[in-house]
Amino acid sequence: MKKLFFFIISLIALCGTASFAQEKKKIIIENSDFTEMNQNEVPGAVILTGNVRILHEGVRITCNKAYHFTDENYIKLFGNVKLNQGDSLFMDSRYAEYNGDKKFAFATGNVVMRSPDMTLTTDTINLDRTIQQAYYNTYGTIVNKDNVLKSKSGRYIVGQKKYEFRTAVTLTNPKHVLKSNNLDYYTNSGHSYVFGPSTITSKEDYVYTEKGFYDTRKKQANLYTNSYIKYDTQIIRGDEMYYDQVTQFATAKNNVSVTDTVNKFKGTGHYAEVYRAKDSLMLTKRALVATLVEGDSLFTHAKKMIITGKQGSRIVRGYNNARFYKTDMNGKCDSIHSDEAKGLTQLIRRPVVFNGLNQITGDVIHLISNSKTEKLDSIKVLNNAFIIQKDTLGTGYNQLKGANLYGKFKDNKLSEVDLVKNTEKIYFMYDDDDELIGIDKGVSSRIHLDIENNEIVAVTSYTNIESNSYPDKDLPENVRKLRGFLWRGDEIIKSKEDIFPPEEQELNDKIVAESKKEKEQEDTPMEPLPQTVNYDKDHPAPKPAAPKPDTAKTDTIKPAATAKPEKPKAAPKKKPKK
Repeated sequence: MKKLFFFIISLIALCGTASFAQEKKKIIIENSDFTEMNQNEVPGAVILTGNVRILHEGVRITCNKAYHFTDENYIKLFGNVKLNQGDSLFMDSRYAEYNGDKKFAFATGNVVMRSPDMTLTTDTINLDRTIQQAYYNTYGTIVNKDNVLKSKSGRYIVGQKKYEFRTAVTLTNPKHVLKSNNLDYYTNSGHSYVFGPSTITSKEDYVYTEKGFYDTRKKQANLYTNSYIKYDTQIIRGDEMYYDQVTQFATAKNNVSVTDTVNKFKGTGHYAEVYRAKDSLMLTKRALVATLVEGDSLFTHAKKMIITGKQGSRIVRGYNNARFYKTDMNGKCDSIHSDEAKGLTQLIRRPVVFNGLNQITGDVIHLISNSKTEKLDSIKVLNNAFIIQKDTLGTGYNQLKGANLYGKFKDNKLSEVDLVKNTEKIYFMYDDDDELIGIDKGVSSRIHLDIENNEIVAVTSYTNIESNSYPDKDLPENVRKLRGFLWRGDEIIKSKEDIFPPEEQELNDKIVAESKKEKEQEDTPMEPLPQTVNYDKDHPAPKPAAPKPDTAKTDTIKPAATAKPEKPKAAPKKKPKK
């Protein structure tokens, strides 16, 4: 019986404890100069006047006057209302309401909400302490260090130190202006995430993106959907882009293009680096540079293309398997170097140039242009110069070789050529009826060629001439080719698309297919980057310095000297009694 009694008592106590735990905590009135109840003025409320101080679950509120509805656990606050939630949130207003059961605050009238790193000014704010979010719909201005944000509406998530804007918002600081209709802004780091059409404008550049990240303090951006960067006369595009406004450095990845319509230039590829301050561009992954020359486009490709300098002093470098194509000329080499100011294009290591029916090879080939007219003027081949022209009426090849070659162009076509030093020739001669009359083979010190419509019409040898003309049947096939003969006709570039080697084209097809697949998927806003999520952890607030002792006002206390023990004195001797 006694056990049953204790069980019942314990059950009652347990139920009472659970009921108490579920009960909403009441608003506490810490102070009020005057307290009264006036059912005629405010039915059901206690009227608090003068130095009102209120507490409720970590929030402290002060005001001049308040109506406390005790049954509803609800209070209305008037005059100089100040709400303080720890050291993370402060809010001032002329009027406010607070619901203790819902932990919900409403403030209006010149509202100012502050945290350690930002200040929001608006007319009305709603604060839901349960989810730790504040929001407004009455136009607001947020000041966060150098950044000023203005919007019609916004939401502040206290724990993340983040503002969410889903209507038009403008972020302004001394260097740039950011505009978007969908912005997440972190007040502790100054990090911004945009989604949908957004722009970043400064005196130096203009950035457009529909999905991206921007660090307003470091002036660095990561851009994704439909993005481009514009400055001066250039526009840079790519599927993924990075831009540092301080160093004026940008990278672009996949479907990259760098266009300068004013200076008649365009570079494409699948990776690019742009150094604006150095007027420098690097392209790889199916790199192609197109420039306008004499009303015709000149296309240049190499595994890596580097372009530096402004229009008129531009230098184009191509490394590894370089190629170029123009409607009337094309060629290949290991590397290419073109200096616009000098009008000099150098084809280096195993170069070949095709001009009409002519194949020109040598150790090094220089193409020289008139820098004023931009017209191709001449060609220079240094060491092992060799010119081959396929015989259009037969199966043979016209061949001329020498140490060096110097040629002149007229209307972008070779008009005359001089070969010098140890020259040799094999030339098929025809009459006016296109009948082969002989094959001219010989050596000399110099050979001059006259060319019309890309065909050799005259060959003249000079000095130390040793030459013979052979009937077709008298010259064996095995001596119809000069030493070093190599016809590279299979390397002729027939179009702009033909300029790329197979491996570069395969890479392009793969990247284009992957990009197309990604674009078919629904686009979603960016997730916050690790540097945003871990910002406070990676940038801890400095600890306050310990106060230094004021040595000027401190008395120095010397330890007392230890007294030496005195030797005991001998007791006086007593005089003997007489």
